[in-house]
Amino acid sequence: MSVTLAGMTMKNPIVVASGTFGFGREYGKLYDISRLGGICVKGLTPARREGNPAPRIAETPMGMLNSVGLQNPGVDAFIAHELPRLKDIDIRIIANISGNTPEEYGVMCEKLSAAGVDMIEVNISCPNVKAGGLAYGTRPELAAEVTEEAKKHSTVPVMVKLSPNVTDITEIARAVEGAGADAISLINTIRGMRIDLKTRRPILRMNTGGLSGPAVFPVAVRMVWEVANAVKVPVLGMGGVSNGRDAAEMMLAGATAVSVGAACFADPYAPVKTVDELAKIAAEQGLSQVSQLTGAVRPW
Repeated sequence: MSVTLAGMTMKNPIVVASGTFGFGREYGKLYDISRLGGICVKGLTPARREGNPAPRIAETPMGMLNSVGLQNPGVDAFIAHELPRLKDIDIRIIANISGNTPEEYGVMCEKLSAAGVDMIEVNISCPNVKAGGLAYGTRPELAAEVTEEAKKHSTVPVMVKLSPNVTDITEIARAVEGAGADAISLINTIRGMRIDLKTRRPILRMNTGGLSGPAVFPVAVRMVWEVANAVKVPVLGMGGVSNGRDAAEMMLAGATAVSVGAACFADPYAPVKTVDELAKIAAEQGLSQVSQLTGAVRPW
């Protein structure tokens, strides 16, 4: 069941997605989270953030919308109070980071790699203050700029998380690969909106939010397949993965490893169930290694 993602070996390919598992404290009360391959911790910013005003989560058909707004204790508090506990668990630690300038990403990469995380996931779906509020993830040159800065200051592998809210995701993927990214993760949430008919106001206080859950799975599989065929670096696939069948499908599309995210809210045990189901699928197909699924799709 072991796989290697950008030089980082994991006992199995299942990771929990950033923002859906916190720092593992709550889920750790339900089961041994070392059964998972890795944990991608809640998105970190240079300083503490309270996030957006409520309501900031809304259920949708086959998914959910969120505009939580990166509520987190800040990178220094994470290193001081959460990381030591996680390092005592036999699980790979991926730190997800978000910033407003390339320099902020660089500072966080320096701190986190020195503190001993296994990998850094750079979230480029954030507003770029220097570019007039445009998200880094929507323009190749901006995505490359952040990637280069992260790589300069990190001593651990850097994985860049792509936004699906673009015309051609392979263009962004090639840009971050060219700038030195060790791996690519996708997809982040798809921008969506719901409206309350009685009040005629958007259900979310921020008007729009990110759509995740099973509804986005076919889009995620397509984008993972496109990116895996466009770059040489490994891919961490995510977006609507709810069980072992979904994980196997994502790997067939080209993913080396797979993240379970929104499914954790519907069933806290979804990630460990996914591990067991994926192992069963690999055995039923007569595979000696689960990694043999990666990129094995046979397009027409």
